[in-house]
Amino acid sequence: MKDAPDIVGGAKVILYAFVEGRRATGKIVHIHIGKSVNPTVGLAICKYENEEGFYLFGCDSNWESVTDTWHETIDDAIEQAEWEYEDLSGAWVKK
Repeated sequence: MKDAPDIVGGAKVILYAFVEGRRATGKIVHIHIGKSVNPTVGLAICKYENEEGFYLFGCDSNWESVTDTWHETIDDAIEQAEWEYEDLSGAWVKK
């Protein structure tokens, strides 16, 4: 998987991490159009211009957003990601 682009889901990427090879904790199930979505291969913490908060996007191998959650702070988004996937500490890359 290549490095994350500058924009994911129309929002500026602040941090990203590769989750391929890391185990999903199973603590959450993401639903897209009524169907369960497989664990993603990359995570991107992003911010839309002129919006409060941050989005945690679960992405496919092309960095297309498959899932998203909204968080007040970057730390909240990181905490959510680390709740969903094991061994993410230290995996974050600053954009």
